[in-house]
Amino acid sequence: MKFCLAPRRAPAATPLALVSALSLCFCAAAVHAQDGVMPSVLITGARFAAAPDLAPIGATVISADQIRRAGVADVNQAIRKIGGVYGRQSLDASPDFALDLRGFGSNSSENMVIMLDGVRMSENELASPTLSTIPIETVERIEIIRGGSAVLYGEGATGGVILIVTKRPAKDSRRGALFAEAGQFNQHDVRASVAQSWDGMALDAAIGNQGTDNYRANSRFRQTAFSGGAQWAVGAGRVGLRLDSARQESRLPGSLTMAQYLANARQTQTPQDFSSLDSDRVTAVVEQRLGAVDLAAELSHREKTVKAHYVSGYGITDLTYDSEQTQFSPRLRHLAQLGGMLNEVIAGVDLIRWKRLTHADFSKADARQESKAIYLRDEIRWDPAHNGRFALGARHEVFDKDYVDPFSFTPKPESTSQAQNAWEAQGSYSVLPALNLHLKAGQSYRMANADENSYRSSITVLKAQTSHDLELGATFGEAGQQVSARAFRHRLVNEIFFDPTLNYGVNTNLDPTERAGVEIDAEGRIGADWRISGHLQHVKASFTAGPNNGREMVLVPKNIVSARLSWVPVDGQSADLGAQWVDSQRYGSDFTNACAARIPSHTTVDGRYARKLGAWEFAVAGLNLADKRYFSNAFGCQAGIYPADGRQLKLSARYDF
Repeated sequence: MKFCLAPRRAPAATPLALVSALSLCFCAAAVHAQDGVMPSVLITGARFAAAPDLAPIGATVISADQIRRAGVADVNQAIRKIGGVYGRQSLDASPDFALDLRGFGSNSSENMVIMLDGVRMSENELASPTLSTIPIETVERIEIIRGGSAVLYGEGATGGVILIVTKRPAKDSRRGALFAEAGQFNQHDVRASVAQSWDGMALDAAIGNQGTDNYRANSRFRQTAFSGGAQWAVGAGRVGLRLDSARQESRLPGSLTMAQYLANARQTQTPQDFSSLDSDRVTAVVEQRLGAVDLAAELSHREKTVKAHYVSGYGITDLTYDSEQTQFSPRLRHLAQLGGMLNEVIAGVDLIRWKRLTHADFSKADARQESKAIYLRDEIRWDPAHNGRFALGARHEVFDKDYVDPFSFTPKPESTSQAQNAWEAQGSYSVLPALNLHLKAGQSYRMANADENSYRSSITVLKAQTSHDLELGATFGEAGQQVSARAFRHRLVNEIFFDPTLNYGVNTNLDPTERAGVEIDAEGRIGADWRISGHLQHVKASFTAGPNNGREMVLVPKNIVSARLSWVPVDGQSADLGAQWVDSQRYGSDFTNACAARIPSHTTVDGRYARKLGAWEFAVAGLNLADKRYFSNAFGCQAGIYPADGRQLKLSARYDF
């Protein structure tokens, strides 16, 4: 196999130019394609196709069937509604809620890694991954691995990792779908997808156009997204190319004070603010099996442009961010039987280059970062009757950062290098036929991103955040009839966070903090046609030293309970009903816990009923069915409030072919 990687300071390539270059790079491998079945591979917790006996310990899996039955419109919604992950209302009118694993508040996106078919979507800036641009019809499954996962996935994985796996076409098959939906607030969603495979080649494409005026004034959202790919069988492996492109336009409704919220939650105080996002990503993948060794690599390049326009009492502000990210991730796996035990060794390298140029009246920042990581993980399975497993892993990563802004308080160029190590030890054992226990321990880390370092409390760049992670879990029952419980603790040193009590508010390294709690997942059948599932999270997020010792962290609900009830008879009907209760939480500025009020608790309910008639499916769905008036984002004491959406009803039709 042969891989291509652009030189360090090569000029930025356009997506189409990079596609051509990658096509040439892999052409030599493609011509050796042999007749055979296109491999059906799932990228899993081990960054390879999972051996049946080596599935990720303690993972939550969302299947394509669950996604279809719940009628979710995008990946972000699937993670929240089906996976039980808490999400806060987005600030830009998009459907990309801020997801939060294990109570990291407003910095939740920076403490969680999201991967799409092995490519890191998490950014090196204060921005959440745009999951709404992933066509939902292309998703095969979503894996949610809660807790420290830094060995395989690098910095920012203390809260966990979310792995999105797209569908792979079977040999000599064709599938496609047309979907149209309309709802309140002038909402529309039109999607089309098709996939065709032959003996040694497969093509697929998906396109969608979504739009809504949303619940609040000046919160219109429009998006067009395209995803297309090609892959070729190559002996016992494959070669693939994929292009993902999205265009978004958002109006920005801004925040409200409590008095404004109570008077009219749908109003805006920023009627002239808006933003846009253009994103293009091209990815090449190679997978090959050589005896007992599996080889794989992804080479991905993403270009993104974000523009924003703000009008305030200080005047008009226009800004543009142009960013690029290139990732190259070669790795190998060796599977072998050793004395009756199955041994899996995984080793790999992650090379990521990121840069961003800012164009604004107040900033001309040029920020760059390169990271180089090497990791090794070994897992052994013994005593198959009791599913005995034990794994050890380690990672070393070096970050080189360059930053210069002639308009900043320190206009001289900065150049720094930081290195971090991660480790993990995991084990599980079935003490009874239907009772499995597991234990995880490790160390994870997070680095300050470009936005945090450019507005910080210290002269030098912020220190790395480290966490000592511990989890004890138990699973009772079999798949489909199962209860899982996990007790966890993350002890953090130098947590990177925005502290509003310093000066006028800056990013800083906090005194020691901790996240500790319990998670419970349950699923089961009630009769032949009924299924029920639920998720509970109890987390205490607090300072453990310093002047705030014992005080609660902000924007972290102590308790979250989600439940879903599904009805799937054999006559083509289906119904799905879900509810989520979120406990009260501290306002975003309340570091000292001095605010007399808290963000109130709330309960939301959603539902869907569908009926299949041949190749057609018709459905009616509703969000926030009780029309609950609430908010989950508020960055001041009874101020800085971003109201959540009101009730919305939708009708849809789908045709499968």
